[in-house]
Amino acid sequence: MLSEKMQTALNNQIRIEAESSQIYLAMASWAEVKGLEGVSEFMYNQSDEERQHMLKFFKYINERGGHAIVSELSAPAVEFGSIKEMFETLFKHEVFVSQSINELVHISLEEKDYATHNFLQWYVAEQIEEEAQARTILDKINLIGDDKGGLYLFDNDIKQLSVVSSVAPPPAQ
Repeated sequence: MLSEKMQTALNNQIRIEAESSQIYLAMASWAEVKGLEGVSEFMYNQSDEERQHMLKFFKYINERGGHAIVSELSAPAVEFGSIKEMFETLFKHEVFVSQSINELVHISLEEKDYATHNFLQWYVAEQIEEEAQARTILDKINLIGDDKGGLYLFDNDIKQLSVVSSVAPPPAQ
């Protein structure tokens, strides 16, 4: 059974995950109309992934005897000055999400809710990966600078981008 405090915090995270999906979706649309097909594909996929994160919270809250709530969402930015600005915005957002997950972990320990603490460990690991991926992309964009040829190659390469974080399980052999 979830405490009221824990349920409220988890429902707030549902909103954050839903807004994350919308942010990625807005970025996908912006990239698509700018002719950045690889970036838009990457962003559409990330938007879907964030929605799955949200649904996982929904199921968990309801399975624990709580009530998952659909709430109003803030509209994301739909214009970006540059691809670098867009990915800087994305990185800052992922750091915000990590902080929010860390706060959930803190609350779960305060509430002595070890089942929720265990559930949240997947999100802690996922956020390490998300931040590492955003940082890697920003590093690549900074290397490219204003080189249009580099941007063209980056747009193609991002389709195959794979960042393995330190918390990822080792590959199966």
